[in-house]
Amino acid sequence: MSAAVVAVCASWAPMAQAASTLVIESWRADDLAIWQDKIIPAFEKAHPDIKVTFAPTAPKEYNAALNAKLESGTAGDIVTCRPFDASLEQFTKGRLAPLNDLPGMNNFSAAAKLAWSTDDGKTTFCVPMASVLHGFIYNKEAFDKLGLKEPKTEDELFAALDKIKKDGTYVPMAMGTADQWEAATTGYQNIGPNYWKGEEGRNAVIQGSQKLSEGGWVETLRTLAKWAPYLGDGYKAQSYADSQNIFTLGRAAIYPGGSWEISGFNAQATFKMGAFPPPVRKVGDTCYISDHPDIAVGMNTKTKNPEAAKKFLTWVTTSDFAKIYANALPGFFSLQTAPVAVDDPLAQTFVGWRNGCKSTIRSTYQILSRGAKPNLEDATWGASANVINGTETPEKAAERLQAALANWYKPQQK
Repeated sequence: MSAAVVAVCASWAPMAQAASTLVIESWRADDLAIWQDKIIPAFEKAHPDIKVTFAPTAPKEYNAALNAKLESGTAGDIVTCRPFDASLEQFTKGRLAPLNDLPGMNNFSAAAKLAWSTDDGKTTFCVPMASVLHGFIYNKEAFDKLGLKEPKTEDELFAALDKIKKDGTYVPMAMGTADQWEAATTGYQNIGPNYWKGEEGRNAVIQGSQKLSEGGWVETLRTLAKWAPYLGDGYKAQSYADSQNIFTLGRAAIYPGGSWEISGFNAQATFKMGAFPPPVRKVGDTCYISDHPDIAVGMNTKTKNPEAAKKFLTWVTTSDFAKIYANALPGFFSLQTAPVAVDDPLAQTFVGWRNGCKSTIRSTYQILSRGAKPNLEDATWGASANVINGTETPEKAAERLQAALANWYKPQQK
């Protein structure tokens, strides 16, 4: 090899080694193939000088593992952010970088950034990726067989449940109470917004002008208690996974849940599915849906590759990323201001509700679950399961939730 060739090779060697590498921390272990096959290749094609590795941790272990890594300085460059307090705590400890000046952050409304912003809304520290919508998924074949239409009101829903139960072919509704969070998340938080009027009621509790023991808050629990006769034999011992299986095996007509189920149900169910939003209480009422912020990404303040990390986060703010993510994971909907088209028919149904209903978020997630013993979110799990099981009246459950909140939250101590 000539001296000239050696010199040229030597000049290129530093460039070959100069590519930045980014590691993404996440709890979405089920999404590994999607990141490896679709998301990362698209980013690296646009940024060939940056190499990305997706390194997920099991969901239940993620918070603790991430905390340990951030404390020890071994965490990845990009951190997948859970909504509200878990990520806010990381920011206040100086572990997540502020992103107000990141290019593309103006593609999100203040509401879209709410779950990853400080309480005063002045600083955002994660880029919103997606939200999930609550609602009811149903077996179209069962509905056709029984001559049922999608219920618009609660009376119509209970009439449909009565007809399904009388026929006896299907469990009317697949939901159990063994995993208490299922009753709260797919029950209470699903139908509740129509009772407490979404953001109006949620913000009223934060401000202290409404109590959890009055009005729509207790009425939600009263309606939830009426679900018990339609959940099938053994629902008290039925886990979340059991509920999923009962529905996808075609044994239940209706599944109260949300858009996060779409990918799994598409893979497992052999029948056609439809979905309807939480039925309003009476004809003419405003429709409210829980359009809950689910996932975002931020930058580890100790990253050794801040410029590369910023390039990745900026790319996440673009429509290119939003289109890839929303269609690779149908049911996880973009939070960007500009609409993002989705291909999956069931996902199209869910996201279409944004046009006719007012969006809100799960009532316990912002601020209200910071108290301990008991935490309001955890207390809501128990209350929701108890009223369905008949071990606690809706009124007593609502009073207990109010007491749990007033025990520590000053606006509720008036």
